[in-house]
Parts: sequence; C-alpha cells; structure tokens
Amino acid sequence: MSSVIALLAGVIFGLGLVVGGMTNPAKVLAFLDITGDWDPSLAFVMMGAIAVSFFAFRFARRQAVSQLGLPMQLPATTLIDRKLVLGAMLFGAGWGIAGFCPGPAVASILIGGREVWIFVASMLAGMGLYTWAARRGWL
Repeated sequence: MSSVIALLAGVIFGLGLVVGGMTNPAKVLAFLDITGDWDPSLAFVMMGAIAVSFFAFRFARRQAVSQLGLPMQLPATTLIDRKLVLGAMLFGAGWGIAGFCPGPAVASILIGGREVWIFVASMLAGMGLYTWAARRGWL
C-alpha cells in the first residue's frame, strides 16, 4: 500500500510541476533572468508550495508514524556545512544553465526532448560520482 501511495504522490507532484510551469525551461530561465525579461510567475508557484509544506511539516514533526503506520522520517539536522553550500551552488548553477532541477526534469522525461535526457543523464552521473567519492572518504 505504501508503494501505491508513493506512486500517487509522485504523479500528483509531477502534475503540479507541469501545471505550474516548472517543466518549461524557458519559463524557469525567464524567472531567473531578473535583469532582463523577468517572469515572476514561478515565485507564486514556489510560495504556494512553501505555504503547503510549512503546515504539512509542522504537523508531521508532531507525529511518530505516518498515516500508513510507517515511521516518520524527517531531517534531524539543521547544520549548514561545506557540503550543503557546495551542493546548493551546484544545484543553482545547473538550474540556471539548463532551466531544470531534478523533479521537473524527471517529470519531463517522457515529454521533453534531447535536452531533458542529457540533463537527467548528467544528473545521474553526478550522483554516481558523488557516491563513488564519498565511499572513498574524499567528501
């Protein structure tokens, strides 16, 4: 049952990304171009997501188990370290260059063109490289 609920949540999330315009790289890049032809519409999508998440996480923090009876698993640390800052910088650079972040890229993989596949392949390669380096104690 938890797999079905996870799939349903993923489909709803993906549809929200499509409807909100987050899967359109041109719209994302226009949002990021604050000195040119800026499109602030994605700010409203983000504010809506933050508002919903704020209350959902507040509720979830007070629960020991999920509605399905599984252990509640939330981040336990608020530490801002080198890994977090470097990861955020890489995320932002990738978002600014490609107009995609991981969620919208995966949501676009069936309808997107070659650029989506290149982004997802690069993202997976980066994840693999990070895992490889972490296992060797380099990170």
